[in-house]
Amino acid sequence: MAEIIAGVACSHVPAIGVAIDQGKTDEPYWQPLFQGFERSREWMSELKPDVAIVVYNDHATAFSLEMIPTFALGCADAFLPADEGWGPRPVPLVQGHPELAWHIAQSVILDEFDLTIVNRMEVDHGLTVPLSLMCGQPDAWPCPVIPLCVNVVQYPPPTGNRCFNLGKAIRRAVQSFDQDLRVVIFGTGGMSHQLQAQRAGLINPVFDNRFMDDLVSHPESVTRIPHVDYLREAGSEGIELVMWLVMRGALDDEVRQMHRHYHVPASNTAVGHLILENVR
Repeated sequence: MAEIIAGVACSHVPAIGVAIDQGKTDEPYWQPLFQGFERSREWMSELKPDVAIVVYNDHATAFSLEMIPTFALGCADAFLPADEGWGPRPVPLVQGHPELAWHIAQSVILDEFDLTIVNRMEVDHGLTVPLSLMCGQPDAWPCPVIPLCVNVVQYPPPTGNRCFNLGKAIRRAVQSFDQDLRVVIFGTGGMSHQLQAQRAGLINPVFDNRFMDDLVSHPESVTRIPHVDYLREAGSEGIELVMWLVMRGALDDEVRQMHRHYHVPASNTAVGHLILENVR
C-alpha cells in the first residue's frame, strides 16, 4: 500500500523565489535563510519520495473572487508555473500523479470532505517556492506533485481543526491506494506576517515558535486556535498556518522532528520550517 512517511512545513514567501531565480542566495541578507535549508535538501535527496502532496494557497492566479473553493485538489497530468505579473518562474513543469490524486478525491469525498476537483490549473509561488527550497534548481522536480489548494485569502477560511481532520482523511486515502508509494506531504505558508494597513510588517517570534513547538508535540492544542487569534497574534496573513495542520493531521500522532529552522525576516515575513517523520 502507499504510505505517508514524512511531512514538511515551509513558508512560501514570493521574494524567496526571486532571490533563488536571480542568484542572490549568497548575498548577506539572504544567506542565513538559505543556510537553514541546506540540510533539508540533503534530506529530500536521501528520502527520494515517490510523490509529494503540496498543501498551499493560490494567490489569485488559478482562482479569483469569482470562484473560491475551500479545498481544491489538482488531478491533472501536469501543472504549469503561473505568471504572477512578471512572467512564470524559471522552474520545471510540475508533473502530477493523477491516479493517486483521483483516488484521494474519491476517498476524501466519500469521507464527507467536499473537494473541488481541478483538471487544469497553473501553480504559483505558494507551491513552487517550497519545492525550490527543498529540491534546489533541478532540470525536473524529483517526483510527481499533487497540489492541494486551501482558501486562506477570502473570508471565511476553514478552521484549523477542519484542516487537521482533512489531513487525517488524506492519510486514510493514501493508505488505501493499491500501489507501493512513499509519500511526503508539505504544509506551506506563514509564519507571522501582515502585508497591509497599520500593522504592516508585524512579526511575532514568540507565537511562531510556540506554534512550531505545539505542532510537533501537542497538535490537538493548535487545532483549537480561533481565526481571531491568528489575526491578533500572527497578522492578517498568519491564517496561512492552518495549512500546516493538514500536513500534521496526515502524520502519526507521534513524530520525530528531523530539522527545524526559523528566520526573521524574509522580505516582511517570518520564515518557519520543520521536517517531521513518523516514528514507526
